[in-house]
Amino acid sequence: MEIKRRKFGRKAWKTYLRVTFGVGLGILGGSLAYACGHFLLASRQMALVHQDQVELAGNHYVSRANILGIFKADQGHSVLRIPLHERRRQIEAIPWVAEALVRRALPNKIEVEITERTPIAFLRQGSDLALVDIHGVILERPLKANFHFPVVTGIREDMTAEERERRMQLFAGFTQQVESTHAGAMERVSEVDLSDASDLRATISGLNTDRLFGGSVSDRPSKDSTLRQSDMDSPVLVHFGDNDFEAKYRTLLDDIAQWRAKTGRVESVDLRFNGEAVVNPETPPVPPVSRVTARPVAAARSAAVARPIAVAKKAPKPAPTARKHSRKRSKKKN
Repeated sequence: MEIKRRKFGRKAWKTYLRVTFGVGLGILGGSLAYACGHFLLASRQMALVHQDQVELAGNHYVSRANILGIFKADQGHSVLRIPLHERRRQIEAIPWVAEALVRRALPNKIEVEITERTPIAFLRQGSDLALVDIHGVILERPLKANFHFPVVTGIREDMTAEERERRMQLFAGFTQQVESTHAGAMERVSEVDLSDASDLRATISGLNTDRLFGGSVSDRPSKDSTLRQSDMDSPVLVHFGDNDFEAKYRTLLDDIAQWRAKTGRVESVDLRFNGEAVVNPETPPVPPVSRVTARPVAAARSAAVARPIAVAKKAPKPAPTARKHSRKRSKKKN
């Protein structure tokens, strides 16, 4: 039996060389890939080590400590391994943050840019006073901040986000329309009640139209008027409903002097009815007895003087006695 040995030809050697070269390149490429991956994902040069590596911009009321606390779990890890989407979601969960942008700045920095919410009113919750924005998000009052807003009530934390936003949109529309009447009109509004979404109730002070808004001379109270200055400057609770705030506010400014001249002290006005105003709707009717006891002193004196005059008109009763005397004299003559 004869065994034939196959000799390596030139073509076979070329094939083996190509395979060997490819395997070597693969090993070299894998080594380089491993080295690059280790450098990018595990080296200290790419790791988030110091707090200064987190750059923050756009914050005024959000503290830097709150932002750094979110990245505390990423310390010592490469910036490429930080889940940016998750960190952005956590930052936007802070009530004061409306929007956040988180990005990497190679080799080892994180840039955070936030847009803070803009409060438009104070929110009274029992004895606490917070802030609230146009979307109904309740904000904690910063320690170092100076705001000048009216106070809003009727919004609670247990309300849905949609319901709070709907009521604050109503307040924002009211603010815009009232300010369109004249600059600084909202300075007179001290409190707005949003408990009823269909009836915005505002407490307004300083509605002395003669002094502040230049009322006509005929509307000005005379010296003999019983209106006092405290009654004219007293706060008024106004029912505005849920629409047409500008026209209703102008009606209030134009007619408040006439209402005070007719009814005296105006405590509340209901403007929800188109073209009509109900003055002091919450005031209960006064019984007749209390009206007598509540008369001014001048009216009581005039009534006391008038009583004797009324009694004097009933005096001519002595006439029958004169007739008796005349009869006695006629009998004596007979």
